[in-house]
Amino acid sequence: MTNMYRIQELLRAKASAEAELKLIPYSGTPEIKENASGKYLYMRKRELGKVKSVYVDKYSQELYDTLLRYSKRSRELNKQIRHINKELALLGYESREITSRVQLNLDFARANLKANIYDQAVLEGVATTFPQTETIIDNGIVSGVTATDVQKILNLKHAWEFILDKDVLLSPSDYYVLCNVAQLVNEGFYYNGGKIRSVPVKIGGCSYTPPIPNETDVMQDISELINRNGSPIDVAISLCLYCMKTQIFNDGNKRSAVIFANHFLIGKGEGLLVIPEQNVEQFKKLLVDYYEGRNEQTIRQFLIEKCWRKF
Repeated sequence: MTNMYRIQELLRAKASAEAELKLIPYSGTPEIKENASGKYLYMRKRELGKVKSVYVDKYSQELYDTLLRYSKRSRELNKQIRHINKELALLGYESREITSRVQLNLDFARANLKANIYDQAVLEGVATTFPQTETIIDNGIVSGVTATDVQKILNLKHAWEFILDKDVLLSPSDYYVLCNVAQLVNEGFYYNGGKIRSVPVKIGGCSYTPPIPNETDVMQDISELINRNGSPIDVAISLCLYCMKTQIFNDGNKRSAVIFANHFLIGKGEGLLVIPEQNVEQFKKLLVDYYEGRNEQTIRQFLIEKCWRKF
């Protein structure tokens, strides 16, 4: 295994750990305080050399056990990140700074994150309103939404947070990044959702049947698409359409394809590629035509005119 491959592997692992760490709502060590009115739970942590306690809620054994799990998992993740940083240093890795243009694109993506996730959820047939989607993204509780839809939205959030990590964004848009995205998109639905498909699939409403993909061919195809002469938006669209048509994974291919294309596009400082809610039905019709070998130029033009968000 070459140093460069190992470095990329470590950076992806670090980004995944940091993304999970951000999702833990309370950091520190749980403690119980008691006064005349009852028992209360706090999280004790050290910030800037000072120890402080943050109030959580009234004491219950269930909440206390939950806080203990948060505390344990936070320690595990921080330990994992420290070990990764040490190994990166031994391999001679030095963190690079992103350009001002890419930083602007990163800020643009983060500012529109909830809207992007909502549009992607609509594309997947998730039956939530934007306010409901926003609440789920913020780890709130909504009624009238299936557990499956909630999981899909949270998975989209985690996948977007993964590609928006600075180190991941500085990594090449390769097969391994795509697999990590697919793993996050399929979390909770497939044991190994980032593994290349090994079973036949059919696409509803379409006569096209994608052949079972070969990992070596997929890696080479992605590399050739990225290295092909063309503008960043043209390459991003090629990556997106290729991943959708190839059906590389058992599920989540459209979601993974869009997020992977955005990893490439944001890394070039060239905006976002998202299918807006109002254009989903038209996109689906064009996608069927594309799958069946018709009108590729039409769907490419549609993606440029209707789905490319510039800043």
